[in-house]
Amino acid sequence: MQQETEKSIRNTGRLRPDKEYYSMDTLDKTDLQILRILQENARLTTKELAAQVNLSSTPVFERLKRLENKGYIKKYIAVLDADKLNQGFVVFCSVKLRRLNRDIATEFTEIIKKIPEVTECYNISGSSDYLLKIHARNMKHYQEFILNVLGTIDSLGSLESMFVMDEIKQDYGIHI
Repeated sequence: MQQETEKSIRNTGRLRPDKEYYSMDTLDKTDLQILRILQENARLTTKELAAQVNLSSTPVFERLKRLENKGYIKKYIAVLDADKLNQGFVVFCSVKLRRLNRDIATEFTEIIKKIPEVTECYNISGSSDYLLKIHARNMKHYQEFILNVLGTIDSLGSLESMFVMDEIKQDYGIHI
């Protein structure tokens, strides 16, 4: 039965959470270990990373370059404290456009990409078209942002704001 299940997984591409089977290009257990470690601390040197995966620096360096070139690693960033930078007022804003077609969607997303207060934007299904994550100084700043920035977008039909009262979990990594 287990062989049939594993064959089914290989054929359908579905993953079983209890197995370390991945349908990704050429990632092996060491590649996945490197990705897990980097999600926790991207500032490790190649030498430090190599020690953690029990390889020498050269093969780890080559693996890193391959993971970067194939797009598994998009970029390395520092996670900042929004409160200390006076940007800790977080709002999720669902946006419904007046009309939706390819040109309008493209125009809207290009505008949103240029707005620094919008730190995340998702095209979603359901009663709204987009979900925005916005960082502001406070409620007054957010009100001004709505009136002077989002409110000037012609294709915007309606929006609904949800204010974050407490952050329960914020994990930047993905489970692999």
